[in-house]
Amino acid sequence: MAQSEPTAPLDGPGAAMLDALFSQSLVGLHLLDTDLRVVRVNTATPAMRDVPVEDVVGHRVDEVYGLLDADEVMALVRGVLDSGVPLVAHIVRAHRRGDPGHQYFHEISVFRLETPSGDVLGLAVAVVEVTEREESRAREVVLEMTREHVGRTLDVLETCQELVDVLVPRVADIAVVEVVDAVLRGDHPPLAPLPRDVPLRRAAFRSAAGGGTDADAPQAHPLGDVRALPGPTPYTQALSDLRPRAVASLDEDLPWLAADPARARAIRAAGAHTLITAPLTVRDTVLGLISLYRTRQGEPYDEDDVSLLLQVADHTALSIDNARRYTREHTIAATVQRQLLPRRPSSHPALETTPLLLPPDSGGQWYDTIPLSGARTGLAVGGVVGRGLHAAAVMGQLRTVVRSLAAFDVEPDELLARLNDTATFLAAERATLPTADPLHRQALAARFAYAVYDPLTLTCTVAGAGSPSLVVVHADGSTEVRNVPAGSLLGSEDKTPFAATAFTVPEDSLLILSDTPLPALVASGDADALRRLAEQHRGRPLEDLRDDVLYALAGSAEPGPTALLLVRTHPFPADRVGVWQLPDTPTVVATARRLVRDRLADWGVERETAHDTELIVSELVTNAVRYGSPPLELRVINDRALTCEVRDGSASTPRLRHASVADEGGRGLFIVAQLAQAWGTRYTPEGKIIWTEQNPPPG
Repeated sequence: MAQSEPTAPLDGPGAAMLDALFSQSLVGLHLLDTDLRVVRVNTATPAMRDVPVEDVVGHRVDEVYGLLDADEVMALVRGVLDSGVPLVAHIVRAHRRGDPGHQYFHEISVFRLETPSGDVLGLAVAVVEVTEREESRAREVVLEMTREHVGRTLDVLETCQELVDVLVPRVADIAVVEVVDAVLRGDHPPLAPLPRDVPLRRAAFRSAAGGGTDADAPQAHPLGDVRALPGPTPYTQALSDLRPRAVASLDEDLPWLAADPARARAIRAAGAHTLITAPLTVRDTVLGLISLYRTRQGEPYDEDDVSLLLQVADHTALSIDNARRYTREHTIAATVQRQLLPRRPSSHPALETTPLLLPPDSGGQWYDTIPLSGARTGLAVGGVVGRGLHAAAVMGQLRTVVRSLAAFDVEPDELLARLNDTATFLAAERATLPTADPLHRQALAARFAYAVYDPLTLTCTVAGAGSPSLVVVHADGSTEVRNVPAGSLLGSEDKTPFAATAFTVPEDSLLILSDTPLPALVASGDADALRRLAEQHRGRPLEDLRDDVLYALAGSAEPGPTALLLVRTHPFPADRVGVWQLPDTPTVVATARRLVRDRLADWGVERETAHDTELIVSELVTNAVRYGSPPLELRVINDRALTCEVRDGSASTPRLRHASVADEGGRGLFIVAQLAQAWGTRYTPEGKIIWTEQNPPPG
């Protein structure tokens, strides 16, 4: 049935109606034979009016129309002819004759024509131009993708890169985003009009020709470059009056190109022929600038494109401003945290420590090493649930309370109980805030682990709120995970008492104390990481081991916010401790003074300090004999301070009082308090210890 000329019209009403259909239909119609050649066609659509009928009839549609996907379209049409299954409302793209730079969309429906006996006659093709509808739909897709993909992170640079990834190649062949440099630091953006000396940072770039951020793609300046924009140009004008600028033709004769030679060279090298640029603004402040160029897409930007870019810019500007605000708060919180944390862990002859906070700048994580009486050290790690400035503020409050409680020599479980009272009080205060305050809806909770290490008895006592963990790596390379009693989070309404556990820690051991479980360092996690740590910890700097722990955690499942303290124990020098068991007799005071005098002489303590120490020992031993009960023990320690301790079996607490002029006694503890820097009482299962600390001896 193939033929190269139009068929002669049939006689009768049917032929007249068929002629009327082809001449009056608002839908483009084609009749194709079995060789897919055009038998008859009307001129209902603009694309068909551009091509004379004599140039169409007898030819295949892909030979006369500028189909962009000709092979695919013809394969679909051939499939309808072979199978008889209609193709309905399929979108094809084409160029019009004489206008190869503009793309048009058509919706085609294809049906097979058959005789009553089933013989295949050919195909009927109905065509409707839907360019405006498809372009509108494409703009809606871009807007939807912008809302979905731009602003997913609170990072300014990442947000800018997400934007150019959406726009190229859907709207532009080249996209550039420049941001006011101060915005990246979280500072307030300047008011419009943007002063000409304000520097902008090239934050994101993407080119369809250069493969995204390919360095080979022509660029005026590299990513990260910071400089003020020269002017006047469309870019500076957009930043001045906050209105977009569209340039339909980037001819070399444009006078403003001379004001920005670097950008002009990049435009020529890329072959860009049209430009649209729009400011990124929020509340009359300038955040940056979006510039879009077309090189492959022939049509210039129109008003619809300007409207689309303005909507995209509004969403992006809000996302960038949110990221800027987060950066500012994050910077403030990190600064507050840095000021509230100890500058460095305290050193000790029998102990060295190094912290690890994950993340390091959340604001709520903290650690502390607290010198305690008797050469002991308090080890604290914790984290407030949440992030930002409020978490850092609560962290500072809790850390202050921990240090205050530790000064009273309370046991770890008792310290947690009293710390929980403070956290509960702070949570109740937060609950009374106005309902509009965001903190009103955020429960206050914190994790915490506290341990006390005694290098003289080689014991460690630990308690925790939440699910703390403690890994011990012994000198011989063996490891164990100590079961730290779990407790409710600080600030919770759970009134379950906290529990503590004590165990022996051999010398030259490595302890890893964490306020959360560490799956990468326990038997259920990465056992190899723990084994390597055990094999390599001896002789290596503690900072290197901290890096190993960080790498092990990074390779495991995300542990969440975590505060760790790495502790390495060392033998306490035996020649810096003196311990004596004393008889419970009145004459023991002179014996105690003599023992202390001799030991201080061996240590080279200056005479005045030694004399004060003798007076202190005399008063403490006298009180133990008079008011305490045996057994009595005297201990002096030459550590970070010169410590004197007298132990007895009574739990009665001495009280400092000011004796009147007529009193014959009652001045012992007053004298002790005047001679010592600090003094206090520490309770043990066997009784109590009265201790004093003086300035450390020379050396």
